[in-house]
Amino acid sequence: MDAINLDKPALEAVDDYCEYRRIVGEDDGGKLFTPEEYEEYKRKVLPLRMKNRLYVSFGVPGGIDCKLIGPETQCFCEHRYKQHQTEWEVVPSERPLALPCKVRGCHCSAYTYVPWLGCNPVRCRCKHLPQDHSEATGHLCRKCNSCSGFNSPFTCGCGRPLFEHRTLVETKLERQARGQPVGRDVPYAAMGGLTGFSSLLDGYHTLEASCTGNNLFLFPLFETKSRSFFFYSQGHSVHL
Repeated sequence: MDAINLDKPALEAVDDYCEYRRIVGEDDGGKLFTPEEYEEYKRKVLPLRMKNRLYVSFGVPGGIDCKLIGPETQCFCEHRYKQHQTEWEVVPSERPLALPCKVRGCHCSAYTYVPWLGCNPVRCRCKHLPQDHSEATGHLCRKCNSCSGFNSPFTCGCGRPLFEHRTLVETKLERQARGQPVGRDVPYAAMGGLTGFSSLLDGYHTLEASCTGNNLFLFPLFETKSRSFFFYSQGHSVHL
């Protein structure tokens, strides 16, 4: 593979594009905003986004956050968190707060996280994968008649069965009331529960690191631009 060398202006352009994509997400419909449109977008959207950010996590109610959801985290419907409705001018008061999928033709009415084993999501008791089930409420299986809805025998690393876990959507005040970190306010779209690089670890891994005294190198999310795509923890690199 040939090396690609970029001069300083080109590197700055890459940084600017990455910053643009993290802020705008898919709101530009695939066509880049003009500089004027970009500034107007930030003027209108960023104050509301930073005020009304929603934190999304997966875990057993009253327990640890087993998984913190980020923009690229896949839903049961196979679409990413960033492809769901993640922002409101006024956050609805009803709970649980559903985050429906915005992809045309998808019937997913609420973002729902499903754990993965290696490169595949966990299977239902009927032996079929989530994609073999309907993304609509109830998640009925399309391949068998004996399944009454997706229900996996999977046991999480926290030691609790999957059916005890819930995908939780909460405001900043609600998360603070649970004693969970909220990080600093950032202008980026669909950040979910990510507040730092430790957010990329499963909850029980974070507990293990703090209990055993292992060296865990943590840095704030997006402290720089292009240099913040990777972090190193216990000798492993993880991509955002």
